[in-house]
Amino acid sequence: MTDDIARIRGAIRDIPNFPKPGIVFKDITPLLGNGELFGKTIDLIAERYRGQRIDTVLGIESRGFIVGAALAYKLGAGFSVVRKPGKLPYETRSASYELEYGTDTLEIHTDAIRHQHRVVIADDLIATGGTAAATAELVTKLGGTVVECAFIIELSFLNGRKKLHPYSVYSVLQYESE
Repeated sequence: MTDDIARIRGAIRDIPNFPKPGIVFKDITPLLGNGELFGKTIDLIAERYRGQRIDTVLGIESRGFIVGAALAYKLGAGFSVVRKPGKLPYETRSASYELEYGTDTLEIHTDAIRHQHRVVIADDLIATGGTAAATAELVTKLGGTVVECAFIIELSFLNGRKKLHPYSVYSVLQYESE
C-alpha cells in the first residue's frame, strides 16, 4: 500500500502560479488519466467505508463529481451533487461560506439527501475547508448524517480540518507545505 501511495503522489502534477501568483495548483488530471492508479485511489477511499451503510456520496463541483461518482459506484451507493448557484434545475437549498475576499454559495437539490441518509462528502482536494463545511451544512439541513469527508489531497498547512470540526476527514495524500 505504501508503494501505491507513492505512485499516486507521483501522478499529481504541481502547476506553480496557477490560478494566480503564489499558488501551487495540485493537478490531478495525470492521475485521472492513469486507469490503474485512479482505480487504486478510489479503492483506498472505498475501503474505509466497507461494511458501513453509505446511502449517498455527495460530490462537490466539479472535480468532486469525478471522485464522488467513482466512489459511489464502488460502494453501491447513490450519487448526488453540490453546485454553484443557478446550475441545478430543481428546487434547491443553499449555504454560503467565506472566501479570502468575500463569500460564495453552494446549492443542492432539496430531494438529494433523504432524512437519516448516511453521506460521504467527496472532493479531489481540501484546502481551507470552507467548501466542504458548506456542503456538510447542506447535508444536515436536509436531515442527513455526514459519515466523513473524503479527499484525494489534503493541504494540511491550510488547516481545513479545523473548519470541518466535528466531522471526520480522510485524505489519501497530505501535503505539509506548498
